[in-house]
Amino acid sequence: MVNIDEALDIIYKRVGQKSRDIVPIEDSIGKIVAKEYRASFDLPRFDNSAMDGYAVKLVDANRSVRVVDTIYAGDTPERELRDGEAIKIMTGAPIPKGSEAIVPIEDTKSLTKDTIILPPNIKKDTMIRWRGEDIKSGEIFLEANRRVTGYTLALLASQGISHIEVFREPKVVIFSTGEELKAHYEKIEKHQLYNSNAPMFYARAKELGADVSYISSSGDNLEELKESVKEALDADLILTSGGVSVGDKDFTIDAFRELGMEILFSKVDIKPGKPTTFGRIDNSFIVNLPGNPLASMVNFEMFVKPIILKLSGTLEFYHKTITTKIRENYSFRGGRYSVILGEWNGDTFMPIKNQKPGMVSPLDRADGMVVTTPNINSFSKNQIVKMIPIKFNLGSSKNIDFMQK
Repeated sequence: MVNIDEALDIIYKRVGQKSRDIVPIEDSIGKIVAKEYRASFDLPRFDNSAMDGYAVKLVDANRSVRVVDTIYAGDTPERELRDGEAIKIMTGAPIPKGSEAIVPIEDTKSLTKDTIILPPNIKKDTMIRWRGEDIKSGEIFLEANRRVTGYTLALLASQGISHIEVFREPKVVIFSTGEELKAHYEKIEKHQLYNSNAPMFYARAKELGADVSYISSSGDNLEELKESVKEALDADLILTSGGVSVGDKDFTIDAFRELGMEILFSKVDIKPGKPTTFGRIDNSFIVNLPGNPLASMVNFEMFVKPIILKLSGTLEFYHKTITTKIRENYSFRGGRYSVILGEWNGDTFMPIKNQKPGMVSPLDRADGMVVTTPNINSFSKNQIVKMIPIKFNLGSSKNIDFMQK
């Protein structure tokens, strides 16, 4: 048996990123960039106006000047600006030669159709966007191992990049063991249960960016389990639920062993979910999780999540914590490393009062989890804790003042 840190260290050391694909940038959302990208040209590509206004000389401040031309975005300016002149210019239009500043239209006063009065204070280079001030040609504008977002596409499109090299999505295959389990769309008998784990793992793995497939529940006998495993051996990660304890029909580990699994750890000092196993057959990693829904969910978040993230190519595969406070006093049984699920309102964390390993109802309520050492058996109100977030949607049901004053 290993402790939580030892189990994670094994995962971090043994799991690596997958092969690469080249895809259209529109299809790259959520994928991980496989190489760094350097700019092929400056951005902006030329000095241009940040406002609708007038290109002017500093010497003409507080004077009347003659408007001699107008430049629109997309134009090529041909006239050089001289003292006593102004050139009307639109946002994004190239700066004409001789210009020393741009004065917004609203800061000027019209005298005639072609004559304006400039304000008394004009600062050099005001409202001019300089060539390369955003991105310089040759510099790295997109680093490797970053997750692509809609805003990443703005960067890529600004450099005229239509396709991008990304890491292949990790392939995850999920199946559950247990003859008593039925899919949620099937009719069940009184002695049977709906399989809630497999849909949960399927959806959560997809949220983490995996290419997920599902093998229907395997029977509780060695040969059927081995056949299910063989079907899944083209996966980067095989995820099973149930059959990892010591019951008469818990054959899952035996099935993997007979097919050559190298066990990297077996059993973790964690509550809930002690009978969690991590292994490997050739290029396929295997995680055997407990059958109890809450226990399997906790261990998915603790161990499977970093495996999927590391396979995907991101460097952000370590657990992130949010420092917060306990909302109310809370006591629990100590003596082991424990994972406690709770609700977080943005300010405080409140452990869910009834969270037993076989429960389903706490799963959707949990915003995060707190991990405790064996010597801790209670939290006091306002105690500072480190929460590992599960849900990353940090929206609020209340209109909160977010201004720093």
